[in-house]
Amino acid sequence: MKPIKVGLLGIGTVGAGTFNVLQRNQEDIRRRAGRGIEITMVAARNLEKARGIVGAGVEVVGDPFAVVDHPDIDIVVELIGGYELPHALVLKAIANGKHVVTANKALLALHGNEIFAAAQEKGVMVAFEAAVAGGVPIIKALREGLTANRIESVAGIINGTTNFILSEMREKGLDFATALQQAQELGYAEADPTFDIEGVDAAHKLTIMSAIAFGIPVQFDKAYIEGISQLQARDISYAEQLGYRIKLLGITRRTHTESGEGIELRVHPTLIPAGRLIANVEGAMNAVLVQADAVGASLYYGKGAGSEPTASAVIADLVDVTRLATVDPYCRVPHLAFQPNEMTDVAIVPMAEITTSYYLRVYVKDQLGVMADLTRILADAGISIDAVLQKEPGDQVNLDIILLTHQTREKNIIAAIEKIEKLPAVIGKVTRIRLETLA
Repeated sequence: MKPIKVGLLGIGTVGAGTFNVLQRNQEDIRRRAGRGIEITMVAARNLEKARGIVGAGVEVVGDPFAVVDHPDIDIVVELIGGYELPHALVLKAIANGKHVVTANKALLALHGNEIFAAAQEKGVMVAFEAAVAGGVPIIKALREGLTANRIESVAGIINGTTNFILSEMREKGLDFATALQQAQELGYAEADPTFDIEGVDAAHKLTIMSAIAFGIPVQFDKAYIEGISQLQARDISYAEQLGYRIKLLGITRRTHTESGEGIELRVHPTLIPAGRLIANVEGAMNAVLVQADAVGASLYYGKGAGSEPTASAVIADLVDVTRLATVDPYCRVPHLAFQPNEMTDVAIVPMAEITTSYYLRVYVKDQLGVMADLTRILADAGISIDAVLQKEPGDQVNLDIILLTHQTREKNIIAAIEKIEKLPAVIGKVTRIRLETLA
């Protein structure tokens, strides 16, 4: 059988890794796929650099539309990143009857519903394992490996940059700005790290996993997003003393509120008991914990970024598409795991209705009655206290009082914090971080 021909859009870090791994392991890949997979055309901004990577046997062009319009290309691999241009290129490739492989989580989080509908109508595949957690095969696990299960929740460390920063802050006592600078110097963080440190990148990935886990449309606009840029080193230290570690988690789970069943979709710093496996994921690594009814808890761990780890996922998608290219479209695994006509419209729960536990740090004047005032306000809001820590942060005049609460609704804790901040002894704002046991 003749090799399947691939057009590559973008040959940066991941694109070069994809080309190199495909060349290096081509014989094993051919044996697994049933036919050869060849990159025959590449679109790149820097033509000279691209030719230096792919050599003389691959056509290199500056116009990416020349690739998606080329009649000999069977699969288009989109590795450009961003929104507008990839959106247009992917839709054009689909319209031309070509299968698509993409690592672009932002594109799918914003335009996934439109893209998957177009692919379904045209009878082509859109594969995106590399869009979430790099080389960790979490998409395949959710979409295929756990297909017998009713998935209850997915919680993940799905941004390596923020996990590296938090690891450095915990291990070395660094403040956020210093840890971020180290991440940039080591190449873990971009010059503009906003998408990473403010949780947007993690929310893109979580949105995709949530759709697959629960059979709902992609709904990035309804995700709650909170990053790590406001975290202080002393909160990480206090959490450690209380037996917890702080991670930027993406959490999506089934839940019940006063208005019925819903889906949580949230990204924020989270205290996790230090004994949990996921709490011990350090550096730039990724990990995703899935809770399901039949299999119980399963953890997926590995490199979430990098040239060859991400290339591994891209090529796995290429192999899948190659195997299934001639199969009746209705016999393929659906893009979001559930058949398109079986997707449900379960509501995303507003953050105010979420139920969880909390870490509160209150900076107060060292005077009598403060603790009594704090406990009274929490009790009036129906919030019970699980643990208390009292620390002198260094000025020896004022105190940090740290409270861990039992579970309560977010709207209750917000109302209590508003009252606490009005107390005469309280200085500044209350620090609030959510706490999940992940039991």
